[in-house]
Amino acid sequence: MILVSPTGVRVSHHGRVLVIEHQSRIRVDGAPLRFASSPVIRSTDASLRLTHFQTTPDSENAKSDVDPSIVKITATIITFNEADNIRAACESVAWADEVIVVDSESTDGTGEIARDYGARVIVRAWPGFAAQKQFAAQTARHEWVFSLDADERVSTELRAAIEALRASDEAQLADAYRIARRSFYMGRWIRGGGWYPDYQLRFYRRDRGRWQGAHVHESIRMDAGTRVEVLSGDILHFSVRDAAHHHRMIGERYAPLAARQMFEQGRRATPLGIAMAAPAAFTRSFLLKGGFRDGLAGLCIARFAAHHAFLKHALLWEMQKKNVER
Repeated sequence: MILVSPTGVRVSHHGRVLVIEHQSRIRVDGAPLRFASSPVIRSTDASLRLTHFQTTPDSENAKSDVDPSIVKITATIITFNEADNIRAACESVAWADEVIVVDSESTDGTGEIARDYGARVIVRAWPGFAAQKQFAAQTARHEWVFSLDADERVSTELRAAIEALRASDEAQLADAYRIARRSFYMGRWIRGGGWYPDYQLRFYRRDRGRWQGAHVHESIRMDAGTRVEVLSGDILHFSVRDAAHHHRMIGERYAPLAARQMFEQGRRATPLGIAMAAPAAFTRSFLLKGGFRDGLAGLCIARFAAHHAFLKHALLWEMQKKNVER
């Protein structure tokens, strides 16, 4: 037994992963399963067991169960040492017709865990956020791609909205959909500080757009003339474990990468700019964007935003000074 999922029951049978999405739809390792006899489901508080059934292995029979009118979706996740997150992330997109995990040579068993949950795992050296996500999209078997980060989950409302689209006339669909992202921080869901709704374009036709972004803040750039709409429901974000983790993320990843990106874009720091960056960021987050509504959590978010702004400008100053010395 593996576990009971809120989005579908996952069990094991002779080493294969079975996903029970609803009474009439069961998949094995991502492929439709045709039953020669009805399965009997026995349940306990912790697991479900399928017993007394036979399967028909004929691939043609499996193909006949696929409804061609349903929009097919590939869910993509990029990872590096995400063993603590990948289980829940794969569960969250178990409804997709295909799940691809592009793993950047993890050493904590991330890939093995993803395979156990039925994902197609591709190991690839790290080229950057945008390049890795673009590779994942290009590898997908289906035109429609849903991109999820390992520390994100699909809310019940969002899944319902996607399922409604799948059953719609594909000709009537937009080319891409923006989705609100809600972050969980210091024991609460954040409403202000610029953290919500934090719209992300994550569900799209892969032939109409491409991922871009040199170092941080990667995003999808859609082709001219494409139609983009907003989808109801939220992506649930669990990126920050605690204050110490937040501080490390800024110092070790986001500020250095942001400084590098600013330098490559030709931006330069000044002493006055460095001095003003932190108070400006704090004011914007806590006051102008309503961070005060989130109490202590909002205060911490604003304070860390100020630290990030100060540090990235200070690092940019160091980069440009080193460049002049050369």
